[in-house]
Amino acid sequence: MKQQTLLVVAFIALTLTIQAQKLKKADKETMANLQAHVTYLADDKLEGRRTGSKGEQLAMEYIKSQFEKNGITAKGTNGYYQPFTVNDGKQLGAENYFSINDNKLQPGKDYFPFPYSPDKNIEAMPAIILQEHDMPWFVDLKDVFADNKDNPHFDLETYIYDNAKKAVDKLATAIIIYNSSDRDDQLKFKGKDRSATLPIPVVYVTKPIADKFFKDKSAPLDMHLKTSIVEKTRTGNNVVGYIDNGAANTVILGAHFDHLGYGEDGNSMLRTAEKQIHNGADDNASGTAALIELGRLLKTSKLTANNYLFIAFSGEELGLLGSKYFTANPTINLANANYMINMDMVGRLDETKKSISIGGFGTSPQWATVITNNKKNYFSIVTDSSGTGPSDHTSFYQKQIPVLFYFTGTHTDYHKPDDDAHKINYTGQTYIVNHIVNVITQLNKQPKLSFLPTREKTTRSTGSFKVTLGVMPDYSFTGTGLKIDGVTEGRPAAAAGLKAGDIVLTIGHINISNMDAYMQALQTFEKGQTVKIMYKRGDKTQEGNLTF
Repeated sequence: MKQQTLLVVAFIALTLTIQAQKLKKADKETMANLQAHVTYLADDKLEGRRTGSKGEQLAMEYIKSQFEKNGITAKGTNGYYQPFTVNDGKQLGAENYFSINDNKLQPGKDYFPFPYSPDKNIEAMPAIILQEHDMPWFVDLKDVFADNKDNPHFDLETYIYDNAKKAVDKLATAIIIYNSSDRDDQLKFKGKDRSATLPIPVVYVTKPIADKFFKDKSAPLDMHLKTSIVEKTRTGNNVVGYIDNGAANTVILGAHFDHLGYGEDGNSMLRTAEKQIHNGADDNASGTAALIELGRLLKTSKLTANNYLFIAFSGEELGLLGSKYFTANPTINLANANYMINMDMVGRLDETKKSISIGGFGTSPQWATVITNNKKNYFSIVTDSSGTGPSDHTSFYQKQIPVLFYFTGTHTDYHKPDDDAHKINYTGQTYIVNHIVNVITQLNKQPKLSFLPTREKTTRSTGSFKVTLGVMPDYSFTGTGLKIDGVTEGRPAAAAGLKAGDIVLTIGHINISNMDAYMQALQTFEKGQTVKIMYKRGDKTQEGNLTF
């Protein structure tokens, strides 16, 4: 296997050598630099550049060093860096405590409080068989499964949450969940659950503990329970550089440099449980390398009619977090932004088809004057008018800034550990860099571009979902529900009267506590089906009918 890999690398190196012979001297330098950048950023030692990781830190330092080397000054909030907080859900606090009859249980092993449990301290002597006021109540899932065996819409986690809310009204002080049946309930602590915090703790006790203490349902239990749920966060960083030409307007160039790490955030396409590094050479070391090279080329160019802002975004793979944070906390006046060019996955130009996609074509009428298919191009161009899509240009489009999105297409290595540096088409990548320079050159002394709104695309693939809502979710929202960033006209959400800023709380019988619940809903309902939708607009909760 290792020998086969070496042969592949040798063949690619030979191909690159042959291709490089056709390039100009300046292009050969660009290509060599691109290869060096991608090779470093996609190295195993960076462990997949997961946002908030040591690998991300190494990537940040590399990008910063290249900006410094090329004479690009710092324009972050902390030198070149712009830190932002990533909400990683919830986790068990250090103060969790649970003892039964003076036997201390281990949090996370013997029991866990559900993420919507409040911080509470309870001392009581309940009996399992009784459900008394001002006492903890016990729920055996064996009975729940039996009661719902014929219910095709039964969802255990929704049941537990709704049942706990009912128990609050009946003055229970806590809910203790256990399972005496042989059925696997598959319950575990889900830190991404953003369900609204309940007034009482809801605690799951594992089967071995239940078998030990809950056999005699009439015997009182000396119970001491303390629950603690805390926010789990990590810090991501954008890397921001600047060329100040003293111009009125600024061109923004961007690419995300984060990737999936070992797939810890559940966004890997690898369907095995094997832990592997996802190097992300194409996604998006390729775009980051192009960003660095554009900085080098523009710094020494005569294209001085605009200033240039270079942003290497982190948190893109988590929902465009870095670019959303930047546009909410810009280090320049965005009113003076001329346009934004985003490069995401620009390293796999197919040498047979020789075709690239450029999105955002409809966001300004001026794009048609500079994006052309002609014999001078190394590749043909497929344009997409939409200003939104699955990458960081979306954040700038939403600020009414004209955008372009360069992309060489998906491939079988997408979000898998096999997206490695030796698979990049560095010649094609070089020509993409040249094309971007050519676009900037043609626009150099033209007036500031005018903005046009376009149709909107979702920022994440809907995969095999049966239906669509027709919204762009706010992936950075950390409250309960699904916050809407944008609504597509003519789709179900728009027809139901939903607007950007609304927070969806329920769709049909499903509580939309977080993104996972929303995805579940899309897999549950059928096209043409009409359901009730509950959402929050400002301080008011509203209800309407939604037809998929």
